[in-house]
Amino acid sequence: QVQLVESGGGLVQAGGSLRLSCAASGRTFSSYAMGWFRQAAGKEREFVAAIRWSGRSTYYADSVKGRFTISRDNAKNTVYLQMNSLKPEDTAVYYCAALLGSRPTSNEYDYWGQGTQVTVSS
Repeated sequence: QVQLVESGGGLVQAGGSLRLSCAASGRTFSSYAMGWFRQAAGKEREFVAAIRWSGRSTYYADSVKGRFTISRDNAKNTVYLQMNSLKPEDTAVYYCAALLGSRPTSNEYDYWGQGTQVTVSS
């Protein structure tokens, strides 16, 4: 069992930056690929970024490539999402998730956090 708690959301102006953190419980954190997803009001949840257990492979949605960076610290059981050059269309609830499977860009994740709100003002 893995429990995930996101933090770091908030209100930021367009062009600004935020860093989201996701703290995981459980001693097998390093076995999981980790992902970030987001859901804007009235829209479906969408993939944002993912990182394999080793940290060597990362994946990004086209909409955030070059602006967002996912990373992880297995010693701290934490995954991060650094978000730069934020745009109003990045406004959403951001969720982290843990995956035991092999498709990190899918939504077939095993565990999900409760989400943290990110609001980007224009």
